[in-house]
Amino acid sequence: MRAAIIIIIAIAFLSCKHNNKQLKERLTMADSIAINYFKGDGTMDTVVTVKIIRDKNTLELLSNFISSDIIKEKPNCGFDGSLHFFKTDMVLQDIYFRMNSDHCNQFTYSYNKERGAANLSADAKKLLLKLKQ
Repeated sequence: MRAAIIIIIAIAFLSCKHNNKQLKERLTMADSIAINYFKGDGTMDTVVTVKIIRDKNTLELLSNFISSDIIKEKPNCGFDGSLHFFKTDMVLQDIYFRMNSDHCNQFTYSYNKERGAANLSADAKKLLLKLKQ
């Protein structure tokens, strides 16, 4: 019985890592990102700034932040903005972020018909704020 539980946990862990790897591969295919910044209070009814990013190093940094620290999604957090990864004018992936709440800082997304979340670190927040200027 104990061995079966360990095997189930190992499979779940490996499948998360596999999905994480697939998400990373998808994000790194992007040639640009459109970032929508909302009001910053968790509601998404007002876009206050839009930035288009084409710099490959910045694209890679954002991809790394989103795919590195997968977490359980924190519910009812709202959003401070969205990232839309593009490849030749087609959307590859939409990702939402919350960065103005100490207990809710996260990226959220749907991938392969499943919801996912990643930690939005202090460095990721710093980059998103820098890009907004």
